[in-house]
Amino acid sequence: MTTIAIVGAGFSGTLLALHLLRRCPPPTRLILIERNSQFGRGLAYSTGNASHILNVPAGRMSAFHDRPDHFVTWLRERDAEGGNADPGAFVPRQVFGAYVRTLLNDEIKRSGRDRLELVRGLVTRIDRSSRPLTLTLDRDRTLNADFVVLASGNFPPEPMPVATPAFYDTPFYRPDPWAANALSDLAPDKAVLLIGTGLTTVDAVISLLDQGHQGAILALSRRGLLPRRHVSVPRPPPEHAPFPTALNLLTRSLRREAARAIAGGSSWQPVIDELRPFTVDLWQSMSLPDRRRFLRHLRPWWDVHRHRMAGAVADRIDAARARGQFRVLVGRVRDYAVGGDQVNVAYRPRGDERSATITVERVVNCSGPGADYERIGEPLFRNLLAEGVARPDPLRLGLDVTSNGALLDRSGAISRRLFAIGPVTKGTFWEMTAVPDIRRQAELLAEHLAGLVRNVAPAAVERTSHASEQGR
Repeated sequence: MTTIAIVGAGFSGTLLALHLLRRCPPPTRLILIERNSQFGRGLAYSTGNASHILNVPAGRMSAFHDRPDHFVTWLRERDAEGGNADPGAFVPRQVFGAYVRTLLNDEIKRSGRDRLELVRGLVTRIDRSSRPLTLTLDRDRTLNADFVVLASGNFPPEPMPVATPAFYDTPFYRPDPWAANALSDLAPDKAVLLIGTGLTTVDAVISLLDQGHQGAILALSRRGLLPRRHVSVPRPPPEHAPFPTALNLLTRSLRREAARAIAGGSSWQPVIDELRPFTVDLWQSMSLPDRRRFLRHLRPWWDVHRHRMAGAVADRIDAARARGQFRVLVGRVRDYAVGGDQVNVAYRPRGDERSATITVERVVNCSGPGADYERIGEPLFRNLLAEGVARPDPLRLGLDVTSNGALLDRSGAISRRLFAIGPVTKGTFWEMTAVPDIRRQAELLAEHLAGLVRNVAPAAVERTSHASEQGR
């Protein structure tokens, strides 16, 4: 029997397990390992706040590419009144988390626990010297698997360097915006500083408003860009010109198409959406210097246009800004100084050499997930890197993997038994955060692993037969 272990049971790992069970021959056994309390949800979809809604319409959130209406159908069956069953609706993320969890439970009932085992624990090391691989877990446990897939999801943001790094160990700082205590025990009239102005910051603002916060909510980033909003507009006539793969030519092309769409009564949003099926191909065709230039100069602009706010969320953000409660600051933090029960934050406004100071009660790091795996303290990844089993990708966005998701070791050799899926593969695939992108990756990786399993199975039978003949 071939065993595949998946380390991480958030959306990426759970979806991969579902597709593997449909593609691998029956003797294949899957072990889904999760360190947190919930399987199938992950950080993004385990929020308890109904105001945290999806940034992609329900009609594009199916777990199965060949069944695009699957999620909408599930919503209709779940909600007798059909309130959230519109394909264009932006539903609460906790509802999507329930959908993924339901799929997992249904698959366990259908396949049985002999084929899919759920294990709660923290994987700290993978021993490649044994066959099969040996996974070491907390509480002195071990598991064996023929193949291992890393589906670790996102890590908390990395703190930016400041003159007084000891501040990060004080109770005034919250390193993980998704932690239960990130916004708890706050005086409702005190100011809060959110580092970053992306979608995580938007979620934090909504959470603060929902808990009745009345004090100032400040958000600081180098460019001060907030995500744009989703809109319903007529799609412009299709553009049949090829996509350039040189960064400057691609940028000019998109600007021309956006201008043409706006002039024709549409908007730029459909132009960005038309790029989505080609994003991975464009990224992989782009030269490494162009990728670096994109990350350095254009990434913030891409993020706010590509990862947008649902209209209802954007309305609340706009209202908070209009009444002066939510303000966006443009600059870079220089240092923090604790004074009594408050924090004085010194920052340099963009384009100004002089420092400015703001006083808040709490600082929450919403700057985006940590991606430089040489700086991530997780024991598993530290061991993989220290032993040369894996290496960071050249752009420090995750781990270096092939187009099939196989890990590349320190020398660049391709692993036959270790793979990765989801955000950890961003260096190779770039867009590996949204559900449609991860869904497609899960389907392709499941098909690839199923092929490897089919190749392994005859070899195992041959070895067993050979051993039997020798024992006669």
